Amino acid sequence: MTFDKEKLAKIREEEKRWEETTVKKFIEKRPERKEKFMTDDGFEIKRLYTPADLGEDWDYLEKLGFPGEYPFTRGVYATMYRGRFWTMRQYAGYATAEESNKRYKYLLEQGQTGLSVAFDLPTQLGYDSDHPMAEGEVGKVGVAIDSLWDMRILFDGIPLDKVSTSMTINSTAANLLAMYILVAEEQGIPQEKLRGTVQNDILKEYIARGTYIFPPQPSMRLTTDIIMYCAENIPKWNSISISGYHIREAGANAVQEVAFTLADGIEYVKAVIERGMEVDKFAPRLSFFFNAHNNFLEEIAKFRAARRLWAYIMKEWFNAKNPRSMMLRFHTQTAGSTLTAQQPENNIVRVAIQALAAVLGGTQSLHTNSYDEALSLPTEKSVRIALRTQQIIAYESGVVDTVDPLGGAYYIEWLTDHIYEEALKYIEKIQKMGGMMRAIERGYIQKEIADAAYKYQKEIEEGKRIIVGVNKFQTDEPIEVEILKVDPSIREKQIERLKKLRSERDSKKVEEALDKLRNAAETEDENLMPYIIEAHRHLATLGEVTDVLREVWGEYRAPLIF
Repeated sequence: MTFDKEKLAKIREEEKRWEETTVKKFIEKRPERKEKFMTDDGFEIKRLYTPADLGEDWDYLEKLGFPGEYPFTRGVYATMYRGRFWTMRQYAGYATAEESNKRYKYLLEQGQTGLSVAFDLPTQLGYDSDHPMAEGEVGKVGVAIDSLWDMRILFDGIPLDKVSTSMTINSTAANLLAMYILVAEEQGIPQEKLRGTVQNDILKEYIARGTYIFPPQPSMRLTTDIIMYCAENIPKWNSISISGYHIREAGANAVQEVAFTLADGIEYVKAVIERGMEVDKFAPRLSFFFNAHNNFLEEIAKFRAARRLWAYIMKEWFNAKNPRSMMLRFHTQTAGSTLTAQQPENNIVRVAIQALAAVLGGTQSLHTNSYDEALSLPTEKSVRIALRTQQIIAYESGVVDTVDPLGGAYYIEWLTDHIYEEALKYIEKIQKMGGMMRAIERGYIQKEIADAAYKYQKEIEEGKRIIVGVNKFQTDEPIEVEILKVDPSIREKQIERLKKLRSERDSKKVEEALDKLRNAAETEDENLMPYIIEAHRHLATLGEVTDVLREVWGEYRAPLIF
């Protein structure tokens, strides 16, 4: 479908008349709130959108098509939520494996349909709980996992062939995936029956988050090892979750989130192809992870634009043949950076709006933040409210009864096209620089995000962007929220468990397994996953495995950019 030229000309003529008469008279009596309304990336938003804004060459079949078919703008599955709701996850993990196991069982009892594991900083950075660098951080922002023993406890009583598990882990992703495989094996569950995701997105760590260990090249090798291992051995597992979430949390706008995330994806696809694997062998299990921010309509358009753009890139740039290789399947988390410590109950409303945007944008999986997370780890009550938010959207709102209900709205389609085009410009610029690795090394991506973050914060401080309860509608009421406190004795418990583990395991077998890993790491491209699995099978700790790789590859120190 394209629009008739004569009809579009008539619409433009009528719109001009309307502006000069009806609008002008109305504004004389009641001026608009601002002189200009802008998208977050700096483009002016018109007062009204009509078919004329899409243009006479706007083609329905080219830009939208049908759900479940290229270019997937309207959704990756034909019936979307009419068949099955998105996976409802709550990102959880704190203290010891025992405590987190209790929280997982509670969430599953409350109707959660998938697990999402948060790991503490020592685990993310490859330190055992008894390492000096772990002091003060054990169990604080996630669960402490030092060895296969901890992983067994974490999933005790949870059948791994019945739940889908997402693990938010990057630098040490191979270790945690190896332990998960071994726990499943002990439950009698073969790898081919496992469902879930490991984040495994190392590039965004250099861009926005900072929990890297090794230099970029060996880190990329580990990432591609996992992608290739999963393609061969765990066919239902998402081998990577290419993450725009942390890029947005660092201050990127919606266009940058799409552009930099997909540029990371391009880098991973290239890396695996260079290792000799056909694109359609691994691309169907690539997944993505996006932020749901405050601008409701812009976020919906963002998800739709990202889906169309990835389909185009995979088909036209990488010659993918399998439609599943072109599908951008994604998990969404509501925006942690938008949560306020002031008037924390307001966060319930923010999260509901953000979650609704994710659903209207066609997410496959969703985590809703808890209202108290600007103050502490969430309590059971706040987690339950966050989960109920998803369930109310699913069962009561009616937005799930038709596919892509906002598709065809003139502003939504204009905004989808705008984000698509602006993100593609960024991606093409990055490719001209030599790709995402080169752009990161130059500091280009970091600088773009920093500039956007500065602009956003400046607007808040100048009152141009209103944050309810922060720079407007403040109250002097004390904050009365139940705080979840982590037991400070957790580290001592983990240290005692490590001592017991080291005294009971076969140290000779551990050393042999670590030596084999060391030798394999010294090669150029031997897949390290089997060696890491074998090391953990013999109860090597996460820190010991990571230290072997530190010896071979060294550690990365970020250059000063600003």
